[in-house]
Amino acid sequence: MPRPEGVIVDTHIHLFAKDQTRFPYAPTGTYQPPPADLDDYKQFVAQAQLDHGVIVHPEPYQDDHSYLEYCFDNEPKPGFFKGTCLLDSARGDTPARLRRLMQRCPNRIVAIRIHAMQEQGPPPSNSGPITGRDLTSDYMKRTWRTVADAGIAIQMHMRPFYAPQVRALMEQFPQQRVIVDHLGRAGMGTPADYRDVLALAKYPNVYMKYSGLEYSSKTGYPFDDVKPMVRQAYDAFGPDRMVWGYFGMNMQEFDKNVAILENIFDYATEEDRAKVRGLTAMKLYGF
Repeated sequence: MPRPEGVIVDTHIHLFAKDQTRFPYAPTGTYQPPPADLDDYKQFVAQAQLDHGVIVHPEPYQDDHSYLEYCFDNEPKPGFFKGTCLLDSARGDTPARLRRLMQRCPNRIVAIRIHAMQEQGPPPSNSGPITGRDLTSDYMKRTWRTVADAGIAIQMHMRPFYAPQVRALMEQFPQQRVIVDHLGRAGMGTPADYRDVLALAKYPNVYMKYSGLEYSSKTGYPFDDVKPMVRQAYDAFGPDRMVWGYFGMNMQEFDKNVAILENIFDYATEEDRAKVRGLTAMKLYGF
């Protein structure tokens, strides 16, 4: 499939170093993925003619951002990358650690990612892997306040039934930019849960990331069963607050993802699809 015209920004890149001695996974990492190395990704960037990318710092490294910083220093072309970080809201030194990271990586860190992926029932966790922290806690409010002061976004990776807790935080920090990952994991909750996710669109600084279709689909590729959910998100947020996440790591994946985008958004004008492919991300992430 030919490359679409216009700007293309991949807003959901996970990179994992081949050199596990220099860049080891954290002992508390939640999974152990195979390498998805920067050198291989740089070849793909050239082939696909991507304009920019956002590295979403992945959980296997937990709060060690060494490889993220390495990627910034060795990017495909100057100014290509920006990135998210992962820090533990329950730790008292998180505000200082965020400031230090942003000082080391000026104009690079665009969001802190918060994982609320635990199932309903178990209590929040205040230690161990950086996930499942209490969204109603004072330390979470401190994190949101720190992020607001830093002028970056909150990237929420959550099951949909956490949307009311995110809404409560938005009420306290109405100017905070929030990016909802993976369509709010729409298929991992009830229709009522997803309506709560869509209701976040009432806050003008909340954006939806179109990614992770496999988490909501029961039929698999080409994910036609997710199309109604995507349309609901598109109608709620609009193309000026919707960004595409993940174009792949090779040209086969790129062609497949471009085809999915064109199919899923076949009701949108080319002008609006261009916003989803990259123009909205250019503004959101400050490229």
